[in-house]
Amino acid sequence: MSAGVLAGRRPVRGRTAPEGARGRRPSPYLVCGLLFWLVMSLAYWRVPLCCDAGQHAAVIERLRADLLHPRHPMADLPGAGSPYYSPYALAEGLFARLTGLSGWHVLRLAGPLNLLVLLTGLGRFVRALTPRRWAPVLALGSMTLLWGTERAWWSGYLGLMSMTGNLGYPSTFATGLAFWAWALTGRLARDAGPERAVGPRRWADGVRFVGPGGLPGFSGYAALGALCGLVLLVHPITSVAAGAGVVACAAGPWGARRGARRGALAGRWALAAAVALAVAASWPYFDVFALAGDGRLDGLHRSLYDGLGGHFWLALLGLPALWKRARRSRGPDPLALMFLLDCAVVAYGWFSGHYTYGRILGLTLLGPQLALAVELAAPRPWGPWRHALGLLAAAGACVGLVTVQAGAVVPRSLDPVGFAQPPRWPSYDWAARYLRRGDVVLADGYYARHAVAGYGVGLVAPLWPDPALDERERARRTAAVRAYLAPAAGRAARTAVVHRYHVRWLLLTRWRAVPGEAVVVAWNRRTGEVLARVAG
Repeated sequence: MSAGVLAGRRPVRGRTAPEGARGRRPSPYLVCGLLFWLVMSLAYWRVPLCCDAGQHAAVIERLRADLLHPRHPMADLPGAGSPYYSPYALAEGLFARLTGLSGWHVLRLAGPLNLLVLLTGLGRFVRALTPRRWAPVLALGSMTLLWGTERAWWSGYLGLMSMTGNLGYPSTFATGLAFWAWALTGRLARDAGPERAVGPRRWADGVRFVGPGGLPGFSGYAALGALCGLVLLVHPITSVAAGAGVVACAAGPWGARRGARRGALAGRWALAAAVALAVAASWPYFDVFALAGDGRLDGLHRSLYDGLGGHFWLALLGLPALWKRARRSRGPDPLALMFLLDCAVVAYGWFSGHYTYGRILGLTLLGPQLALAVELAAPRPWGPWRHALGLLAAAGACVGLVTVQAGAVVPRSLDPVGFAQPPRWPSYDWAARYLRRGDVVLADGYYARHAVAGYGVGLVAPLWPDPALDERERARRTAAVRAYLAPAAGRAARTAVVHRYHVRWLLLTRWRAVPGEAVVVAWNRRTGEVLARVAG
């Protein structure tokens, strides 16, 4: 056949097109996911970093200065044993060291990368649940919009609004890895036994890696263990929800094997658990297992259990779909079981007083959110029940968007309604021009105590508890700051604090009088804060 005939042939379109030609079209999730990645990356970059960002930037700065023996993230103290020095943080510190970028800049660049891991993991997991092409797109929409009508802003929460602040955090990266772990578990579970249904659909088709005897080879389980161990090190509390998801995804095919084959399968799951524990135990920077009984952060997380209805009620729209999945499934449905296990963990946190376990509340919503997406991705014609569910879901998404989430992606300059916007914290670049790495700062402002350590300096009193710092020492330092700032404090008492903690700078709010022995070197017009140098 001549080249001219080939060039003149019209492309085959429509239902008669070959499978290869149709398969080259991008999937709906690829198109929508790329658009979402671009919009959210820009939204993350336009909002000033706030809240815990200063601490994460400080971690990068400490590792940038010394990869092997970093100082405490927030104070001029040894940092051995701090759980902030994870493999994820080490990679960021190495990147900052090689490029010369500051911790703040690395945190900015980490946002789009973490979002990419999150989106690819979500797509992979949803495709493991169902082959419906639009299910990942609907899952992305429900995951980011179906929260509540009051703003929920915590690390690890996946609403649009909270994403503008936490995309660069380790929790986002760990959640993305958790999605990948669940997808891999589903693949192993499918290959471990007969092709049985898990929920309303089978596990999605994919490449099988089956070893001798018809069971998956050991490499897949070892990879799953390594992935779970990495999640445990990167963000320990996220690993609780990740582990619950792995159990839920593996539980369906567990009873499918009998006798020796079931024993062989148990050995493979034991291998995955052993690898996860070995990866976590081999990390030299901190002992992750010692965190299990550490309740020093529980008081900070008590507020997680306040206002649950206002924060999360829209996600309850997915409960009918989740219930329907559980009833139709011939085995334990992974989404339903995951939801129940997460609810049990959250309830344990409440009744035991270990409120830190409430940090998985955002991931607990994934069960109903994803079940709703899978249900609404079913091909038409729809029955009355699915029509009603679709209308409720669309209404809920609109309500969530208008009341909370829209301000995340609509700048105030383009906002015709007046949507609630993300918080806009002040920057301390004006003060950082005078600070040197390793200087000690005594600060009294809420924003300053959260942010200034991100510039490579240390605070007299770290804001949060940390296993690397004895809580009694942190209490003594906090008392010393109060004593220094007390109106009745004399110069001798202030000088003693300066000498004891090597204080070089004061960063004070406009309501605080600057001591006579300090020299003001900079002033911020927006906040009224002053930076003053102290002698000694």
